[in-house]
Amino acid sequence: MREYLENYTKEIEEKIKIKNITKQDISDHLTKIQFFQHERLIHLLVTLFYGIFLFLSVIISFKTWLFLIILYIVLIVLLFYVRHYFFLENHIQYLYKLYDQMKNFIKSTK
Repeated sequence: MREYLENYTKEIEEKIKIKNITKQDISDHLTKIQFFQHERLIHLLVTLFYGIFLFLSVIISFKTWLFLIILYIVLIVLLFYVRHYFFLENHIQYLYKLYDQMKNFIKSTK
């Protein structure tokens, strides 16, 4: 997903740079934003699930020291999910800015 989002962003930036934007491009862009928002929502839910599981792991590890291994595994996975979620969040917000630029270009050509 990371590579796909970066490639799509570069493609749109290039179209804006050469001023080759159509109404169909804007419509397609809005559809892609919806897909990426769905992906972001799913990752948010998974991240929250791992956060809750980490909290429970901390509580259980006070009673059973062997559970510390699971605690560290969950912590590492949670860190990667948080990193990926922030990547999605920042890039989707950037897609909003690109959408505004595309809209302004269409308005200025009328």
